[in-house]
Amino acid sequence: MISSHPFSGLNMCMSGSATSCEECLLIHPSCAWCAQEEFGRGRTLTSRCDLSQNLQKRGCEARFIEYPTSSISVLQNMPLSSKGSGLTQYGVVQIMPQKISLSLRPGDQTWFGLQVRQVEDYPVDLYYLMDLSLSMKDDLDTIRNLGTKLALEMSKLTSNFRLGFGSFVDKNMSPFSYTASKYQENPCNGYKLFPNCVPTFGFRHILSLTDKVDRFNEEVQKQMVSRNRDAPEGGFDAILQAAVCKEEIGWRKEAYHLLVFATDDVPHLALDGRLGGLVQPHDGQCHLNDENEYSASEKMDYPSLALLGEKLAENNIFLIFAVTKRLYVIYKNIRSKVELSVWDHPEDINLSFTATCQDGKPLPGLRKCADLKIGDTVSFNVSVEARSCPPRGTDQSFTIKPVGFKERLEVSVDYQCDCGCSRTAQTNSSICSSIGTYNCGTCHCEPGYLGARCECQEGEASSMYLSACREAEGKQVCSGRGECSCNQCLCYESEFGKIYGSYCECDDFSCARHKGVLCSGHGECHCGECKCHAGYIGDNCNCSTETSSCIADDGQMCSGRGNCVCGRCQCTEPGAFGDTCEKCPTCPDACGTKRECIECRLFNSGQLADNQTCQRLCKDEIITVETLKTEEPGAVLCLYKTDNDCVMKFTYSEHASGQSVLTALKEPECGGGPDALMVLLAVVGSILLVGVVLLAVWKLVITIHDRREFSRFQSARSRARYEMASNPLYKQPVSTHFVETDFNMYGKSFNGGVH
Repeated sequence: MISSHPFSGLNMCMSGSATSCEECLLIHPSCAWCAQEEFGRGRTLTSRCDLSQNLQKRGCEARFIEYPTSSISVLQNMPLSSKGSGLTQYGVVQIMPQKISLSLRPGDQTWFGLQVRQVEDYPVDLYYLMDLSLSMKDDLDTIRNLGTKLALEMSKLTSNFRLGFGSFVDKNMSPFSYTASKYQENPCNGYKLFPNCVPTFGFRHILSLTDKVDRFNEEVQKQMVSRNRDAPEGGFDAILQAAVCKEEIGWRKEAYHLLVFATDDVPHLALDGRLGGLVQPHDGQCHLNDENEYSASEKMDYPSLALLGEKLAENNIFLIFAVTKRLYVIYKNIRSKVELSVWDHPEDINLSFTATCQDGKPLPGLRKCADLKIGDTVSFNVSVEARSCPPRGTDQSFTIKPVGFKERLEVSVDYQCDCGCSRTAQTNSSICSSIGTYNCGTCHCEPGYLGARCECQEGEASSMYLSACREAEGKQVCSGRGECSCNQCLCYESEFGKIYGSYCECDDFSCARHKGVLCSGHGECHCGECKCHAGYIGDNCNCSTETSSCIADDGQMCSGRGNCVCGRCQCTEPGAFGDTCEKCPTCPDACGTKRECIECRLFNSGQLADNQTCQRLCKDEIITVETLKTEEPGAVLCLYKTDNDCVMKFTYSEHASGQSVLTALKEPECGGGPDALMVLLAVVGSILLVGVVLLAVWKLVITIHDRREFSRFQSARSRARYEMASNPLYKQPVSTHFVETDFNMYGKSFNGGVH
């Protein structure tokens, strides 16, 4: 029944630097200690604390390995009973086992199982506790024959049934009840609706548990209600007295205890008593006087919920709150649940439960099963873990019991905190130069002595020894990774690797890593520096000098679009990608490169027409179509002219899967050659046509301009005629015309006059 923690991850045993066996055992439950004297002698300070299998591999004999584990011993395991009544009822067993002993190593887990069965025909004691305050007067008639009904129901489930009866109201003091003298004998004095009732009382035990059902009915018939002042009742006082007054009530040790609490209002709680001046907390004891009445009602406060729960559990009493509309409880419903409780739980022990109910499915974290029938058996697994070691000699124990059952499982605990080799420790041992105690393979020196065998003495010489163990002034002794033993460093062992050097300054695990791998796995770590294997460079040896992986299928380094760095291509051409930068739809040479594949794959022509070369270099998928669609996103349209002056079209794209896809026409597009004369005539005609059009446009512009100017002239002329006709000062000028002879005559005369 033992389960231990498997060790994984960091080896904390060695990293803990335990100096004794006991310290080692506390680090982790997987740690073991080697007590062998000769173990680990040499310049390395060998760790005696490690995994058990590691210690054996390193030469420690199994008989010297201290590795205690948790264990369980069953001390009492009587079988479960099947029936509860008859002559054997005092020996009824409903839980198995009954006693176990645990030996726990801190941090280690162990588990044990237990079974619970609700036995048929189990003895039952039922005590009926009723509120007799005035508000319950209507319900008193209802329970007159309650005993007969309860006995009838219980007879279907058990042949051994007893019934008892008690009642309560509240504390007979202000402000809980009426305290004026006129209310002492009759608290209902002056109350027209119900003028007569009995004096107020706290709790009254009326009928001890009996199998005579008629007695119960007789006592109930005699009861009369009383009256208190406030709404809450003193029911918690009554519950506590019914639970702790075991002899007066008549609770049987071997019976199942039911306490039915019937009321129609809320109860008073602890500290409510201070309203009436009651400052003394309830002591949890029985306080029934000779008249079987609660005598401390006016002396102590109401009990707290915690105290009430403790006393009910302590006396195995199952409390049932009954509403007034349903005044009897069917035993079958109460007995349909099994729930485990833990008593005296030690603080340094963790418990976790897993229930397996009738469906057979484990339910981690649960400690109860419901919807059970009488005779059903359920099981529980209990995991136990000790968190620490208590002081030496401390004995721990706890109890597990089903709620409401008298049966229980008693668990005693001892701790595996000491090593067996410590019991044979030798003081003033010759192994320790007679000045130390030899214990579990190591020497514990007397004050003033040092060394693995106490061979060095402290004092003036000790500073010299320590100086010899420092790499430089101010540095740690042995770099903090070893011990100075008589002027030389003994380096610690490490789970990560080897620590070495005169001052333990070197190791083979503190070098640079790549993706968590020391020296990338391509070098050796020497004193903090990676020594790379051939073909690798860099601080962590992650850079390969090999370039073969960068050569593309066409023989070019990175397809001519990048550089080979550490054995991988780094593409420099925009848009290029792939292991060798071979993919690049947007590169200027992309269409030219793919053209060669189109020619050799579809038409067996071009520079790659050789089958082997074509198949090796042209691995792209080629799809032929009748009509080429160029609107596909990410596709590049490529065109080239064939030898017979046709035009071949195809598109080049890269799919998300990384595959290059070429979509090409099945055949190149071919058409007839153009007529040179027709082209010439078309060009000349176009030029002439453009000239005529330009001339016409120019002529149109000039005509429009002239017409606009002529219109302005005509308008100015019309205005001038109007002005000459209407101005009286204006006379028409006279024009004289000379003939040429006259002009000459006058001219001559004019000229002669001048001379």
